[in-house]
Amino acid sequence: MYLGKCLCGDVEIKIKGEISDIIHCHCSLCRKNSGTAFATNGFINSSEFEITSGENNLSTFSFKPGRNRHFCTSCGSPVYSSNEQDPNRYRIRLGILDTDIIERPISHNFVSSKANWEELDVQLPRYDSFEPSRK
Repeated sequence: MYLGKCLCGDVEIKIKGEISDIIHCHCSLCRKNSGTAFATNGFINSSEFEITSGENNLSTFSFKPGRNRHFCTSCGSPVYSSNEQDPNRYRIRLGILDTDIIERPISHNFVSSKANWEELDVQLPRYDSFEPSRK
C-alpha cells in the first residue's frame, strides 16, 4: 500500500496495489505541468486508488478531450491523471507519494524533446542538504 498527499496536505491518497510502467517523461507537456526537466509517472489501477481526504479540494484541467489532470486547488500539486479511453488506470506523479516505492522506472521517454540543459545520467555532486554555495 502507498500513501501520499499534496504539498499543503489538504488532499490525501491511498494506493492499494502496484505501480506499473514507471517512466521519466521529458515531453513538453510534463515539463510544463511539473515545472521541471521531467516528470516521473507510473500507472495504477483506478479500482485500487482512494482519495482519503480532501476530495472536494480537487479541481480538474482537461488539456485534451477526455484527458484530465486532477490537482489540489490550494497548492496546485498534481494528484493524478485520468483518461476516458482507459478508465481502469490512472497515471500518478510519484513525487506525491510519502511511502517508499518498490517498483523502479523502466525508461526515459520523449528524450528528443528534453530540456536542452538536462544531461541524462550525468554524475553531479550529491548533498544531503542544500548545496554548499547556498546561503
